[in-house]
Amino acid sequence: MIAILHNIRSNHNVGSIFRTADAAGIEKIYLCGITPTPIDRFNRENTALTKVALRGHKYVDWEHTKSITKLLHTLKKDKYTIFAIEQSKKSKSIYNIKLTKTKAKKTALIVGNEVKGLSASILKRSDEIIEIPMHGKKESLNVSVAFGIVIFQLIK
Repeated sequence: MIAILHNIRSNHNVGSIFRTADAAGIEKIYLCGITPTPIDRFNRENTALTKVALRGHKYVDWEHTKSITKLLHTLKKDKYTIFAIEQSKKSKSIYNIKLTKTKAKKTALIVGNEVKGLSASILKRSDEIIEIPMHGKKESLNVSVAFGIVIFQLIK
C-alpha cells in the first residue's frame, strides 16, 4: 500500500503521517504539491518534520512530485485502486470498505490539504471516496489522525 499526501502544509502533520505509515507497513509515500519533504531542496534535513517522524522517514520510501495528476495516471496504469479520504456526497464510510491482502498491495490512499481537502478533479480520479463517520459536533479530524484511523481500518 502507498500513501499520497497532497498540499499538506504542516511539517508536523507530515512527520506524524510518516511515523504512522511506518507503523502500518506502508511501502511508499508520495509528497505532492506544496507538501514538505524530510530533506529540503538544498539537501538539508527538515528538522521540524523529522523530529515528529521519529525516523519514520528513514524507514518508508518517499518521493516528491509536483503533479498529482501525472502520478494518479501512472498508478491507474499500474492497476492501483485509489482511495481518497474526504467528506463528500459520494463518500462511503470507512467501515464499509473491505480489502483483501492482494488488493491492499495495489492500493493508494490520498489525503489532502488541512483546510481545503482534496479538489474535485482529484476526487474524480479516485476509485472510491471514503470518510470517517463523525458523531460529535466537529465535522473533521486532523489530517494525520484521519490518516491513522483509515490506514489501520484498511489493513486490519
